[in-house]
Amino acid sequence: MPRQGLLKHDDLPYRPCVGIMLINNEGLVFVGRRIDQTVEGWQMPQGGIDDGESPRQAALRELEEEVGTGKATVIAEMDEWLTYDLPPHLLGVALHGKYRGQRQKWIAMRFTGEDKDINIATHEPEFGQWKWLALEALPRLIVPFKRDTYMKVIAAFRDVAGPVG
Repeated sequence: MPRQGLLKHDDLPYRPCVGIMLINNEGLVFVGRRIDQTVEGWQMPQGGIDDGESPRQAALRELEEEVGTGKATVIAEMDEWLTYDLPPHLLGVALHGKYRGQRQKWIAMRFTGEDKDINIATHEPEFGQWKWLALEALPRLIVPFKRDTYMKVIAAFRDVAGPVG
């Protein structure tokens, strides 16, 4: 018999969110190491969609908030929304305890600045370090519960993620 007061996975909604694949001119992808995890977790920028915001607007805002730059151009957007579920030990803890996971619209952007234009020491920092990474290396650094989502994002953006020129 389940104990009362425990959160059940199916009782919680997905958080509406955007994910950003920021690609530099060499075809490498921006990843940041999260500062709020006990295990080492690298990820691409992502964040919630505010009321009244389009996914593209949210993506540009999140880029400023997490990466500290607005120097990017949207080059592609996934048609479908992807979802991932939090693992049981994070349910009721992560995402302010209000969501079972995230429902994400992924957007690819070409970085138009230089590395010095990136500043992860933002007002509310989420990343302690950042680096550019080859597309194929992404799944190895991502927390396991996001790997399937990342594989779909990589497949969707592979054709636009190459080097410029």
